[in-house]
Amino acid sequence: MRSASGAKPPRGRDDPANEPMLTTMDLLGQRWMLRVLWELEPGPLGFLELRRRMGQCSSSMLSVRLHNLQAADLIVKKPDKSYELTSAGTELTAALHPVWAWSQQHTPPQPSPAD
Repeated sequence: MRSASGAKPPRGRDDPANEPMLTTMDLLGQRWMLRVLWELEPGPLGFLELRRRMGQCSSSMLSVRLHNLQAADLIVKKPDKSYELTSAGTELTAALHPVWAWSQQHTPPQPSPAD
């Protein structure tokens, strides 16, 4: 993908221009992170409902992921104890819509349970 100027984005950890992208990739590359964001995209959910929707994600793992997403300012815990996306989280989930559209035509194989 090229930037608006037509130049390719920089690569490699030794390039300071890469730090925000690599930090974001490290955060979102953790298992269940994108799934939590995707489940919250339609609107706020309480912990129990979110846990139910997450399938194989344990309660303790979900708690850790929710904490990390709050620390990254992508979600917020509301006074009623439900979780919702922040404006930054909403922007990020909007960027997932093309991936959703791609998945409708190119369903990848399911990973094996060991993955």
